[in-house]
Amino acid sequence: MLEKLKERVCEANLELFRQGLVIQTFGNVSGISEDREHVVIKPSGVDYEGMLPDDMVVVSTAKGEVVEGKLNPSSDTRTHLKLYHRFPGVGGVAHTHSLYATAWAQAQREIPCLGTTHADHFHGPVPCTRAMTSDEIAGDYEVNIGAVIAERFRGMNPMHFPGVLVAAHGPFAWGKTPEDAVKTAFIIEYLAGLASETLRIDPDVPPLSDAQLDKHFFRKHGPAATYGQEGQGT
Repeated sequence: MLEKLKERVCEANLELFRQGLVIQTFGNVSGISEDREHVVIKPSGVDYEGMLPDDMVVVSTAKGEVVEGKLNPSSDTRTHLKLYHRFPGVGGVAHTHSLYATAWAQAQREIPCLGTTHADHFHGPVPCTRAMTSDEIAGDYEVNIGAVIAERFRGMNPMHFPGVLVAAHGPFAWGKTPEDAVKTAFIIEYLAGLASETLRIDPDVPPLSDAQLDKHFFRKHGPAATYGQEGQGT
């Protein structure tokens, strides 16, 4: 079942590896079916080299039960499911431990919007969650990771902020497709490195003005977007 989606999710996971966003068996990408009843996700602890579409695992969106697959799904599966439940416009989720983004997560700091490169992709800082409580960690940990992400996004448009840093953990990224989620994961890592270098040069650099932030973000996103070619989206 969902053979095409398995192929796309497998290729998206391999792209994480090619882009240098993961090491060893870290990280994962998932995609949700058109009817939003099933999620396809990378298997747990499997090397990227030699990974095939048939290795992908299909789980039910409702209960997270394995519907098809010979391997165990990613240990982050229930976090992915929580994001799909809370963000209905999301069609793909990626999780990495990429160097710079994870450093910002470990510092428990959002990535500030310091220039237009950032504003082209996020309508403000890349948000960071609060630290998880001892009870949340000891309880249903992966579900609670999703819960603190959802908590952080109250009142926010997840498509205007297509990713988050989980405090002391690492980045999660998303988009309309698994491919979009991988692109966003790459962008978050790039923005994290760019912010780190900018603040190394000048620790007191101010954030981008609201006027320039809005100009750059909305010329690429939303109904009035002017970036790109007709029929290709933004």
